[in-house]
Amino acid sequence: MASIKEIKIRIESVKNTRQITNAMKMVSAAKLRKAKNSIFAARPYANELNKMLELIKIKNKTIKHPLLAESDEKGKNALVIVTSDRGLCGSFNANLIREAKHYLQENRSADLICLGKKGYDYFQKRKNKITHQYIDYFNKMDFSISREIAEELLNIFLNREYTKIDILYNEFKSAIQQNIVVKQLLPIIPTKIEEDKSLDYLYEPDEKTIIDEIGKKYINVSIWRIMLESSAAEQGARMTAMDSATENASDLIQELTLNYNRARQAAITTEIIEIASGAEAIKQ
Repeated sequence: MASIKEIKIRIESVKNTRQITNAMKMVSAAKLRKAKNSIFAARPYANELNKMLELIKIKNKTIKHPLLAESDEKGKNALVIVTSDRGLCGSFNANLIREAKHYLQENRSADLICLGKKGYDYFQKRKNKITHQYIDYFNKMDFSISREIAEELLNIFLNREYTKIDILYNEFKSAIQQNIVVKQLLPIIPTKIEEDKSLDYLYEPDEKTIIDEIGKKYINVSIWRIMLESSAAEQGARMTAMDSATENASDLIQELTLNYNRARQAAITTEIIEIASGAEAIKQ
């Protein structure tokens, strides 16, 4: 059994850890509220852009734009995996990495594009081919950052480096629930809507230019929304993990305090016995 001093030091250490985990939980809760507000603001805009693209695609059967047209050629795929830059967020990254490994098993020629340090560190050590990496971007969380990433993805796609680019990320549902999503980023798959045949449209300047502009805006907003979704899911996972760690620390402190009291009581009892034994020996 550990000594009284050792148990006391352990209790103080666990108390300090509990303070840290509780503070991290509070910080994550504040960041989560901010990220949720940003997500709710970004979702409608992205959805409306997607509907506009589908409307143009329906009304113009002859146009075959690279951002909308599925390629008949069998080419290379790329997977963008969106992980966090930091740990201490439960199984947030582990679930994503497991899904990415499953994707790579089914698409053995696919290249990786890593957004987030944890995914990059994992796959780099295992010698997977990583063509692009974006590290420490979640610390800034600015639309200009997501636009930079989106423009680079658009360029590599339009330059025909890949026929398809998929993206893997954690979609935010609640503080305790995140859904892993794998979806096609490029070419864009517009949302299916019902065609209103009574309406006809004139485009200015022309369909291709409009698709160029709306398509780029849609990818910019999509990357921004995915980063917000991932950030909110990360903060929710971290808040849950730190809350659990705080509770576990409290339980451990209670157990250590009980052991401390038992050890202290045993020491006092031993001292009393020794004093009594000494007094009895003097009498004899």
